[in-house]
Amino acid sequence: MLVLLTFTTNGMCFAGAGDIKTRMQERLPAIVKMKDSGIIGENNKGFLEFVPGAAKKNESVVSAENNDRQAVYNAIAKQQNTTATLVGERRAIQIAESASAGHWLQDDSGNWYKK
Repeated sequence: MLVLLTFTTNGMCFAGAGDIKTRMQERLPAIVKMKDSGIIGENNKGFLEFVPGAAKKNESVVSAENNDRQAVYNAIAKQQNTTATLVGERRAIQIAESASAGHWLQDDSGNWYKK
């Protein structure tokens, strides 16, 4: 999880960045709990997603996290003169590399697997 926080703080030099960082840090314990429970995973676009067949608990947490991630990806894309989609895909690779054992991830083909 430290990688997530490092990522979010390194590229966040835009209006509202501090608020986003705070919200993401506040949500982190709930997100980790949901990942540990196998309810959510990280998709191949850099966003949280409910694992197929899992109960959709705490949808507001997932939605809020994904909205903030989108804002971060947009800001980084603007700084790097690229697209937010590419930033998210790059981030998904970083997340997959640092994910904890047993957490759900989505491969490039869209298939879900446990690390």
